[in-house]
Amino acid sequence: MTPPSELKADSLGIVESIIMGVAGTAPAYSVEITTSTIVGTAGTLSPASILVCGLVMFGIAYAFINMNRALASAGTSYAWVSMVFGRTLGFFAGWALLVLCCVFMVSAMIPAANATLLIFDRPLMNNVHYVTLIAAGWLTLVSLVVVKGIKLTSYVQVLMTVVEGIILLAIIVAGFVVFPHAPQHAFSWEWFSPFGFTPKVFASSALVAIFFFYGWDVTLNLSEETRDANRTPGRAAFWSMVFLMAFFLVFITLALLGLSDDDIQHFNTNIIFAMAEKLFGPLWGYVAIIAVLLSTVGTVETQMLQFTRTLFAKSRDGALHQRYARLHPRWNTPHIAIFLIWATGLVLLLVSSYLPTINVILQDSITAIGFQICFYLGLTGLACGWFYRAELVRGPWRAATHVIWPVASALFLFFIALSSIPTFDWVTNVVGMGGIAVGAIPLLLNRKRLLRVSPG
Repeated sequence: MTPPSELKADSLGIVESIIMGVAGTAPAYSVEITTSTIVGTAGTLSPASILVCGLVMFGIAYAFINMNRALASAGTSYAWVSMVFGRTLGFFAGWALLVLCCVFMVSAMIPAANATLLIFDRPLMNNVHYVTLIAAGWLTLVSLVVVKGIKLTSYVQVLMTVVEGIILLAIIVAGFVVFPHAPQHAFSWEWFSPFGFTPKVFASSALVAIFFFYGWDVTLNLSEETRDANRTPGRAAFWSMVFLMAFFLVFITLALLGLSDDDIQHFNTNIIFAMAEKLFGPLWGYVAIIAVLLSTVGTVETQMLQFTRTLFAKSRDGALHQRYARLHPRWNTPHIAIFLIWATGLVLLLVSSYLPTINVILQDSITAIGFQICFYLGLTGLACGWFYRAELVRGPWRAATHVIWPVASALFLFFIALSSIPTFDWVTNVVGMGGIAVGAIPLLLNRKRLLRVSPG
């Protein structure tokens, strides 16, 4: 059987694409692990931080939508930045995504394993070897689903996201009924005002808030496998962002109403568990954990899709070795790229169970990933503004959505990333900036390889 050369086209519709975008951001997982961080930084202004950064992300979403109309590519940022600013800068845009997918995917496996053991065998949660084994099991299961094809992957994602959504909706409805009667923080519309920030507080909270919105762009990575590849992924990204902004604003507001500052810091990465237990009792705390588990596994699946599709596109273009562009003859998936991320994940999990410094890297990944998110999304926003610069004279709406908003969002992301560097510890700087810089090695090695194999 001759291996296919292209990904399986027309596999996803608009509904599946929207669900992929929502799942990529992992609503339950994001709220669970970052609420205490953002509240600890911004306090009752956390909703304002979410709102402002959501508007910034809309500018980047428009950049992705517009660039996808010009070129539908599984490589997204890599392909577009290469097209506008050259292959070297495009390589690093794609490399930043590859690195952060790897770090985030592996770090997410630890809470997934913890949630599994919390449900089935709570005493084993503190056993690092059992946690590592369960995490490896989840990583292997997700890899098997992804390698089997995009249709199976989308069906599994839809099922997990629907169950997660039902649980979260029950908590939201009950929260609005119960929490306002005895609020832990007295509600104020000032919670949503960006004018209450000091520059320092805003900068430090913005990097965390940006992490909330990361992952929706997987819809564009799947454009070559989506019906109407130049338009459907963009529409899916837009509606994913609308849903996510509303969800995060609602949930952070409910957390402030229902939980005190001490509660939020005590429960730390178990915020949904705490809210569900307070609303429904201990049993529902465990139901909430199921939602977080499904959300975590779902976002690992989308991270694997982003990683493998970006690696596929870079290899297809010759920016990396051609082996990663090979597709399975039966399943039409970049199986070697999937094997690579699975093997890398297992190695990192194994090392993390023995070296405490690796555990620190995984635990501090939010800020490091936030820096890498700002880098590749910011480059995409600038690429969009430059590519569509002629739109500045074609009406205010086109000027805003094609140039002004994407570029302003990109500059904001770069400002937040650069202003946060002095606040990082050395581990975060090594993972965040070093992870991008190390891309120079494969870039140069691949260029030497191409020089050796090219005639003359």
